[in-house]
Amino acid sequence: MTTRTALLRAFAAAFAEKGLEAPEREARALLRASLGLSDLDLVTRGEQEVAADDAARLRALAERRAEGEPLARLTGRREFWSLDFTLAPETLVPRPETETLVEAALALFPDHAAPLRILDLGAGSGALLAALLSEYPAAFGVGVDLSPGAARQARENLAALGFSERSSVLVGHWGEALSGGFDLVVSNPPYIPSTDIPALEREVREHDPRLALDGGPQGLDAYRALADALPGLLVPGGGAVLELGIGQEADVAALLAAAGLPADGPARRDLAGIARALVARKP
Repeated sequence: MTTRTALLRAFAAAFAEKGLEAPEREARALLRASLGLSDLDLVTRGEQEVAADDAARLRALAERRAEGEPLARLTGRREFWSLDFTLAPETLVPRPETETLVEAALALFPDHAAPLRILDLGAGSGALLAALLSEYPAAFGVGVDLSPGAARQARENLAALGFSERSSVLVGHWGEALSGGFDLVVSNPPYIPSTDIPALEREVREHDPRLALDGGPQGLDAYRALADALPGLLVPGGGAVLELGIGQEADVAALLAAAGLPADGPARRDLAGIARALVARKP
């Protein structure tokens, strides 16, 4: 038998040897997520023994984490906007910077009681759509994803969070076959230039679906498709909120402006100071 503290120390040492940033924090996160513990449990009950089966399972997970597999992939779960989501191999791991889109949408439509019609293009796990439905209790949301596996996972997450009656998830290519009439369209599209993908962090490059990353030669392919689709999807006065990659604000704003959707001011910046959420309105 071994204790929680012993496993924590062993995992932290293994992670440090592999060069993971903040190895002790990583080890704590693994124990918390896998055993359902709090940081307080690890401090005050660190000497509690871990059953042999649990210890073996944890060691196997720690080996995978040391080799670069993200914790969210190991546990199959991720928190976003204080909501809990189950992941699938076909979905991106929701990231904190994407919460900037939720903040931008809330600033665009400050009336939380508004009966908005919301569309999420490239819905993935459903995290962005669910976050918005949690903030707008009278809204109805539609998610679209090209991946059947991602669409299935989004449906399951929305149902688990109690939003199944206020949402629908479709398999499709951006806004094709949709009739329009949306007040708000959000999207976190693939925006990494194809040639940059080999240089991405290993956790992203090897464990996130390429379909959700690869934005074509300049990283702008999805934005061109969105610029074509958005005028027919939005109601007059409606708004689009799009996630941006680093340095893409001017190019994306130009594509949207050419489609008759002028930017509603500078892009909203994330906590790292990166222009992350571009808002455009339909006149």
